[in-house]
Amino acid sequence: MGRKLRYLPGDDHLVEITCRTIQRRFLLRPSPQLNALILGALARFQKRHGMKICGFVYLSNHCHLLLRPRSVDQLAGFMRDVNSKIAREVARLYGWREKIWGRRYTDIVTSHEPEAQVDRLRYLLEQGCKEGLVASPRHWPGVSSTRAMLSGDCLEGLWINRTELYRAGERGESNPDASFTSTYRLELSPLPCWEDLAPHACQARVRAMVREIESSMDGVEVLGRAAVCGINPRDRPGSTARRVPAPRFHAIAPHVRRALEVGYRLVCLSYRQAFEAWREGKTADFPVGCYAPGRFVVLRS
Repeated sequence: MGRKLRYLPGDDHLVEITCRTIQRRFLLRPSPQLNALILGALARFQKRHGMKICGFVYLSNHCHLLLRPRSVDQLAGFMRDVNSKIAREVARLYGWREKIWGRRYTDIVTSHEPEAQVDRLRYLLEQGCKEGLVASPRHWPGVSSTRAMLSGDCLEGLWINRTELYRAGERGESNPDASFTSTYRLELSPLPCWEDLAPHACQARVRAMVREIESSMDGVEVLGRAAVCGINPRDRPGSTARRVPAPRFHAIAPHVRRALEVGYRLVCLSYRQAFEAWREGKTADFPVGCYAPGRFVVLRS
């Protein structure tokens, strides 16, 4: 059934997405060209799918996004298109012939509690600092929403239509790159709990969090922007800390977490009952927000 059974319809749910590169290699190492292409992919598919994006950061071997999807279908389509485009551009840029992503993305629903949502935003802002790479979220040289959240400006990225570019090359056109390169603007949405706040109030709260993170980094020796950008993208960490299993939900109050767990179990039970009815050829009502089984045709020789 998969992890996506946890979703409920409505764009007031905050979902944290995490993607990691294969073998944690530094294939997302920041560079001006890759930064522009990642932003372009996010902006183009935000427009195509109507996805609300609250924040994001792409480190050298993994990324985090805070999204507000209306449905599981919208989320799946958005992440499929974004990760596919980024993978193709990374492979082209670095001559990488294997997979780019280690596995499918991890998606964790955050509760309606304001404290839980703000905690996930702070966790996103801390990326790059907590690993000892840079001294401030503002200093990360890769793709990040931090500066836009502080200023309120829109982000812009590049989209290259590789299909038309290839066809132009086959026709022998000279320097066709500019003809098939477009600029897309990415707009950020507030956290669900900040929906009623004015933009300057949201910026002030983000600014306060950034200052707290910067204060916590006082006296800490960091790798620095130049060293981060100088890493070989084919390399991988020599050793990694043991990963803690991801939680099913992000929640603060124990009773809220228990309620989400109970709801998840009920959805699973409802899905299983519907699946059994579907297998027997009966009418099956699958829970809202879940994928129904596909219809397979068996060819017999």
